[in-house]
Amino acid sequence: MGEPMVIQSSAPKGKVVQPSASRRLLALDGLRGLTVLLMLLVNNVALDAATPDQLTHAPFGGISLADLVFPWFLFCMGAAIPYAHASFLKQQLPPWAYVQKALVRSVTLFAIGLFLTSVLAHAPVFALGVLQLIALAYLVAALIYLVSPRPVALLFISGALLVGYWAALRFVPVPGAGPSIFEEDRNLLLYLNQTYLEPLGLRGLLSVIPTAALALLGAVVSQILRGPTQPDPSANRLAPISLELIVLGSLLTLGGWLWSFSLPFSKTFWTSPYILFSAGLGTLIIALFYLLFDLKGWRSLAFPLSVPGSNALLAYVAPIVFKVWILQGWSIHGQSLQKLWLNTMVSLDGPILGGWLYTLSYIAGWWLVLFWLYRKQVFLRV
Repeated sequence: MGEPMVIQSSAPKGKVVQPSASRRLLALDGLRGLTVLLMLLVNNVALDAATPDQLTHAPFGGISLADLVFPWFLFCMGAAIPYAHASFLKQQLPPWAYVQKALVRSVTLFAIGLFLTSVLAHAPVFALGVLQLIALAYLVAALIYLVSPRPVALLFISGALLVGYWAALRFVPVPGAGPSIFEEDRNLLLYLNQTYLEPLGLRGLLSVIPTAALALLGAVVSQILRGPTQPDPSANRLAPISLELIVLGSLLTLGGWLWSFSLPFSKTFWTSPYILFSAGLGTLIIALFYLLFDLKGWRSLAFPLSVPGSNALLAYVAPIVFKVWILQGWSIHGQSLQKLWLNTMVSLDGPILGGWLYTLSYIAGWWLVLFWLYRKQVFLRV
């Protein structure tokens, strides 16, 4: 997500074209693809009370695998910013052209997000959903990157945003509740959302602050990956890039965990510890994928993730529209296609195995669709 909206098709018919190393690193596509598959899993699990805890959103103050999907999307979006900026520099385009492209991308993502929000609500809705927040966070991060592209500066700015956000939530008094209040149903962000932003359809707007910081952390990781050290499949030791990513990821993860003792993890409110912890785990996964896919050259292991990772926006949008308009909207003998499909799987293998069969077959079906598009080199990009 966050790359150069076009539908692109250029490959010769029937020919599988692997993304070249000069165009994109497999490590980034790996995390992007993993995130897409996790999104499909979390959004379509059909096990009811038997759903594993890690596939449901954690209670206030906790964090689960399901809570990492959205921030990793944002993280990957931020990682694309340095590549977009480098492309403009290579073409010797002026800064205003970069700003114009960032604005167009942001507006396009925001519009797609409004479309999806309305699809889910079955009515026109103006609200800040997933893609809308991604669009705004991307725009802020892209403009900051234009002014200060150096990794140290990006870390400082990201840290300042997170510390400022933490300080406001932790110490600014909540009207009617008093200072130092941060509870699930009583906190400054909730008050501002309900009092001022929700009537305007802008509930969640202040979350742009921490999510922009998350995107900047993704840009830092991307800068490290684009460093002078090149992948060397014959290397007998970890490349400096891998070591930098491991150190950075470990520090972010540990820092986020320690920070959570001051302010709880919260996906709903995008707390600073939650941002830091998510970015840290994402960085460690990229470090692992860089070692395996780019440094060691195990490209065949990367391919199952590269397929959805190279078409992440389409992989997010299409399943939602298909599920709402087709699976839930069409019916046979008064039963929706989704319910008919699930009941068929359950009748074959029982509620647990049948539920897993439904979920995994849905994921596999979309992977095959994305694979067909990959072969045709058809990508949805903004």
